[in-house]
Amino acid sequence: MQPYWELTFDADGDVDAAQRGRLLSGAETERVTDLLVFAHGWNNDQRTARSLYRRFFEPFDRLAGPGVRLGYTGILWPAIRFPDEPIPDFEPSAAPPGVPRDPGDPTLDEPTRRLLEVVFPGPANAARIDRLARLLQERSAVRSRLDEFARHVRDLVAVRESSPAHEFGDDLGAGEPAMLTDDAVEVCEVFLAMLDDLGGTGGQEILGGLRGRLWNGAKELLRQATYYAMKRRAGAIGQLGLGATLGLLARDVPDIRVHLVGHSFGARLVSYGLRGMPAGVRCVKSTTLLQGAFSHYAFSARLPHDRSRGGALSGVQRRVDGPLMCCYSRHDDALGKFYPLASKLAGDSAGFLNLWERWGALGFDGIRAVDGARRVRLGEALPARGCVSVDAAGVVRRGAGRPARRRAQRHLSRGTGTCRVRRGTDRPRRPVTLSGAGGTPRPAGTSAGSATGRPGA
Repeated sequence: MQPYWELTFDADGDVDAAQRGRLLSGAETERVTDLLVFAHGWNNDQRTARSLYRRFFEPFDRLAGPGVRLGYTGILWPAIRFPDEPIPDFEPSAAPPGVPRDPGDPTLDEPTRRLLEVVFPGPANAARIDRLARLLQERSAVRSRLDEFARHVRDLVAVRESSPAHEFGDDLGAGEPAMLTDDAVEVCEVFLAMLDDLGGTGGQEILGGLRGRLWNGAKELLRQATYYAMKRRAGAIGQLGLGATLGLLARDVPDIRVHLVGHSFGARLVSYGLRGMPAGVRCVKSTTLLQGAFSHYAFSARLPHDRSRGGALSGVQRRVDGPLMCCYSRHDDALGKFYPLASKLAGDSAGFLNLWERWGALGFDGIRAVDGARRVRLGEALPARGCVSVDAAGVVRRGAGRPARRRAQRHLSRGTGTCRVRRGTDRPRRPVTLSGAGGTPRPAGTSAGSATGRPGA
C-alpha cells in the first residue's frame, strides 16, 4: 500500500495544506499512473479510518498490470458513529472496543458524549450535550421535556448562515428535513415505530405514556440529526475541499488517472468533489459509491415528482471520464428505512405516502431517473462510462460489509491487468481479463456485455 498519502479536511472543507503539498509533489516524483482515493463514511477516529483504508487497499498491488504504478490516498474528515451502532466495514476483532449495551436503553453513554463534543465543539454545544444526556437519563413523562430535547438537538446541528456547509444539506434543493422542524412528539413516535420494526428497542415492554414510549425515539432523533449534519458536512468538504484538490492534481500531474471511492456519507463527499472540480478537469477515470447515503435522485436532471427541478448533482457524472458505479442493496435497513424518514422535508404535502420513493437513498435502490443509466447484477460487464447501479444484494445482506469491498476492489481493478475474482463465499470463479484503461472487465473467453453468472451467494 505504498506510496500512500492522507488528506485531512476540517468541517468547512479546508484541507491540511502540508498534506496536500506532499500528495501533489509525491504523485509526480513517484510517477503514479493511477491514484485510488477513498473517503470513509461515519467513523470514530482516524485510527478506525486508517484501518479501513489498509484493508481495502491491500489487494490492489497484486491486481496492477504492466506499466501501472498505483498510489493511494485516504481522506480523513470529522464524522461520527454512535458507539452502540455496529460497524459493518470491520470484523468484530477490528472494531473499536466498547461495552455492550442494551439496545433498548435510550441513555447517552460517556463515549458518545465525548464524541459529540469533538464533532460539535465549543462551550455552548458542550452545555447542550450535557442537557441532552440528562434528559435521556430522566425520561420524564412531561411533554415539555421532550420538546426541550428536540430544541437542543436542532440547535446542536444548526450551522451559522455564513457557514459554507449551510447550502449542502439537501440533494434535491427543497429545504430542511421534517425531523428538524415538525412536532417533537410526532417525530419521536415515527422513529420509535421504526425502531420497533427493526427490533432496535430490544423487545422491551411498553410502560405507557411518554416515559415508556418516546425516549428511544428521542435518542434516535439525536442520532439521525447528527448524521444529517455529517451528510451536510460531507457535501461541503467534497465540493469546497476535494474538488479544488483534484484540480491542482490534474494541473501538476497532467497524465494521472484518479479513481474515487466513497462509503456511506463518503460516497456523497466524493460525488460533491466531482461537482467542485474546475471546469475542464478530466483526471477522474472512475467513481465507486459503496452504499451511498444520499438521494437516489441526486444525479437526475428532472425530478419525477417535480419536473421543474433536478438533483443537486445533475450532470456531474459527465465529469467522470469513465463509469460512475453505485453499489446498492435492498437489505440495507439503515438506508432503506431510517434514511427516508430522516430526509423527508418539511412541507411535503405527500406526508408519508410514497416516502421511500421520494426520499430514498441510492445505496438502497440505486441511481434513479437518469437517462441512459444502466443496472447490472454482480458479475455482469460494466459499461465504459455513465451511471451504472450494481445490485449487490446477493452479498451485501446487512449494510456495506466485506463482500461489498471485494466487489469494489474488482470494479476498481479495471484497466490494471488480470486477476481472479472470488465470490463472497470464497469459491473460485472464472478468471476475469481486465482490458486497458477505459475498457470493461469481462470473463476470459467471452465478449463484452456477457454475464459472468448469477450473483455471489
